[in-house]
Amino acid sequence: MQVDSIGNALGSSDASLQSNTSINQNDFLKLFMTELNFQDPLQPLDNREFLAQIAQFSALEQTRQTVEGISNLALLNSASQSVAMLGKKVDFNSESGSQSGVVQAISFSSGSPLLTIKLDVGTDQNVTGIRMAQISLVR
Repeated sequence: MQVDSIGNALGSSDASLQSNTSINQNDFLKLFMTELNFQDPLQPLDNREFLAQIAQFSALEQTRQTVEGISNLALLNSASQSVAMLGKKVDFNSESGSQSGVVQAISFSSGSPLLTIKLDVGTDQNVTGIRMAQISLVR
């Protein structure tokens, strides 16, 4: 899960690369069960090796739970940062360059906050869909 914070531009290619190179709990269980099914009955798996693999599985599960907890914490932090910006003047980067305005509203898409900013330009023009990573300065 990608979580934005102010001024933090995460590349989507990094997230996809990480998901392709990691092994999840189901993959580990499939590998472990395949190993048990195809072991030589005359030379079964050594008890120490079996216990070591069970310990690795336990460590993998604890690591997965820790990563999930940290991801949830980062998401809450991002939501908190965005709510704190309501009514504040911000500078942000967009397709049309660097702009500034006042944060008017926040919406959440796929868990990530998207800001609606009223531009300073003297018109009632709003820019929607601004991600936290696009914010360069909060005043």
